[in-house]
Amino acid sequence: MEETNSIGPGNDIVSELSNLDFSKIAMSDVIGYIVQFGKNVLLAIIVFFIGRFIITYTMKALRKITQQRKVEASLTTFLNSLVSISLNVFLGIIIIGILGIDTSSFLAVFASAGLAVGMALSGTLQNFAGGVLILMLKPYKVGDFIEAQGFAGTVREIQIFSTILGTPDNQTIIIPNGPLATGSLKNSTKAPTRRVDIDVDVAYGADPDEVRKVLMGIIDADERIMRSGVFAPYIPMTTMGTSGITFQMRIWAKAADYWAVKFETTEKVYRELGHAGIDIPYPQMDVHIKS
Repeated sequence: MEETNSIGPGNDIVSELSNLDFSKIAMSDVIGYIVQFGKNVLLAIIVFFIGRFIITYTMKALRKITQQRKVEASLTTFLNSLVSISLNVFLGIIIIGILGIDTSSFLAVFASAGLAVGMALSGTLQNFAGGVLILMLKPYKVGDFIEAQGFAGTVREIQIFSTILGTPDNQTIIIPNGPLATGSLKNSTKAPTRRVDIDVDVAYGADPDEVRKVLMGIIDADERIMRSGVFAPYIPMTTMGTSGITFQMRIWAKAADYWAVKFETTEKVYRELGHAGIDIPYPQMDVHIKS
C-alpha cells in the first residue's frame, strides 16, 4: 500500500508560521513606533512654538486694550493672569493629544475639579463677579463717598472680592462686592456738584423779605456757593409749622465742599438772624386758665 500525506489548511498555516522570523517583525514594529513617535514629537514642538507665539501676541493685545480703556490695575493683573493660565493649559492639552496620550481623562478631571471648586466657592465667586463688574462699570471709584448695605464712608480701596470704606470717624468697613454690584447704592460724590439744603425756622411775625435778605447776604459772602444759571440760589417758604415758619436755603456747591458749606452756613444763619433781630422759634405751648 502507498502512504499518502494529507495536507490541509491547518498544516499550511503552521508551516508558514514556522518559516517567519519573529525578531525581524518585532524590530520593524519598534522602528515604526519610534519613527511615528518622533514625527509626533516634532509636530508637538512646532505646535508649542506656534501656540506660544499666539499666546504672547494675545497677551500684548489684551494689555493694550485694558490700557486704552483705563481698566483698574487690580482687574488688569487678574485678567492677564487668568487668560495666560487658561491659554497655556489649553495649549498643553493640545500637545498631549498630539503625542498620542488620551486627553479625555484630563478633561474629565478638570471638569470635576471645576464643579467641586465652584460649588464650594459659590459665595466667593459671586463676590469675584461683582468685583469685576464694579471695576469695569465703575459705579464708584476710590475717593467717592457712598452709602450701601447700611454703611456710609469714603472708598479707600476696591479689591477683587471686597470694597474697603473709611468712615468719617476713621473706622474701616469691608463690604463684599457681590451685594454692592447687585444692590442699591448711593454715590454722593460721583457728580461734580451737589445741592445743599438748609432748613431755616423763624418765628411768626417775621418779614419774609427781611429773612431772605439776611440769607442772601450769607450766600453772597461765600465764594464756594455757586450763583449762575441752574445753580442760582433759591429760598422758598416751605412750611408753616405750629411754632414758626420754615424757609429752605437751596444752594449749590462743589461736591468736595458739600459738608464744609453745609456746616459753616448753618452756623452763619444762626448768628446773622440774631444780629438782624429775627427770632428763631422753639416749641411752646399756650395755657389758658378759666376761673
